[in-house]
Amino acid sequence: MSLAAVVQMLLSGLLMGLIYALVAAGLSLIFGLMDVVNFAHGELLMLAMYATFFLWRGTGIEPLLLVPVVAILLFGVGMVIYRTLIARALGVRANRGMVQIFITFGLAIFLQGAAQFAFGGDFRSIGHSLLANRTVAFAGVYLPLPQAAAGVVCLLAFAALLLIARTEFGRALEATREDREAVALLGIDRDRIFALGWGLGAASVGVAGAMLAGFYYTSPDVGANFALIAYVTVALGGFGSLAGALLAGVLIGEVEAVTAQLFDPSLKQVGVLGVYLLVLLVRPRGLFGTL
Repeated sequence: MSLAAVVQMLLSGLLMGLIYALVAAGLSLIFGLMDVVNFAHGELLMLAMYATFFLWRGTGIEPLLLVPVVAILLFGVGMVIYRTLIARALGVRANRGMVQIFITFGLAIFLQGAAQFAFGGDFRSIGHSLLANRTVAFAGVYLPLPQAAAGVVCLLAFAALLLIARTEFGRALEATREDREAVALLGIDRDRIFALGWGLGAASVGVAGAMLAGFYYTSPDVGANFALIAYVTVALGGFGSLAGALLAGVLIGEVEAVTAQLFDPSLKQVGVLGVYLLVLLVRPRGLFGTL
């Protein structure tokens, strides 16, 4: 294998890994805040991709410029989901964990079925945009601009999450994460923090979905595969750790790229699951986890 081929493989893994990381960041944020695994996380990604596609088709605006709009839309969706479903699930006294699982799993089935009913099962893609099908070549290495833009935006989104952690809301979020009962004595509205946390987690996956729609097909079941990778990423990086999600996402992207190159591309996730099982045996709480 030539040096250019190795660099190409690693570059592809890095760019895809950054998207995996941002998808997992929202999942990790929600779990770290209230110990709820959102089984509808992949369907939120699907909604973001459909929103980007239809906004692009309806307005003709460059998909890259639609990222903030989609992020705001998904932020609202996340808050609505918390207010209407999750808050009620957290309020039950018996079998709370099972109730949360069934609610989010049922929401995933509902959203996927609703998308199938409303949009059909056809694959949709954004065919004309500023970056579509454009590449930059250097020394035999090809850099696809849509994926490169997605990687940059994902890094900016992670930077924004880290900046939010330094704000008053970020400190309230961290305090609620550490001790949910004590924050009430300090006058912090725990329910409001939870709602904003869900909104922020959904906005993160909204950014990832908006960028992904620029070079990946959109369909009702597109979120299932990314959700599986997001669960593995969160477990590998450590539940509740944003830094862990970033590192684990990049690691998974690289392992996937190497596996696809050395073996059949259909086996690329075998390498990912193999690395996860290895870390699970050596460090069950993940690379950066504290649980």
